[in-house]
Amino acid sequence: MTERRIDGFFYGLFMDSNILKKNHIAAVAPRRAYVDDYGLRIGQRATLVPTPGERAYGMLFALTHDELDKLYNAPGLEQYRPEAILAQSLEGENFPALCYNLREAPGANEANAEYAASLRTVLSRLNFPSEYITSIS
Repeated sequence: MTERRIDGFFYGLFMDSNILKKNHIAAVAPRRAYVDDYGLRIGQRATLVPTPGERAYGMLFALTHDELDKLYNAPGLEQYRPEAILAQSLEGENFPALCYNLREAPGANEANAEYAASLRTVLSRLNFPSEYITSIS
């Protein structure tokens, strides 16, 4: 029996399907999407923080629970926890999805310029809005 797939919303480097493939994740049904009232924050890693009026862009992929567990049980990702969100595709369709966020937002003095640069590259390649891409630091 095939394991059921659910939508996961990815807003960091896991938006890059090549990274998922390297982790032996067979993500299917890629869709560009966003979540309203969340802001992207980058410390050592990225997370979404509830922030009225902000919008965070990312990719929806259909994955199995085992694939999601495999991704977020990797070293350095143990602090991420799944949260239910409602993402909207750029075509206007709503999708309930799981989104993994850090338990605590990065501190104001935390930064990771290399991660931010890599994320801007991925977002550009996926053709997300330029205003969003340039806002990432």
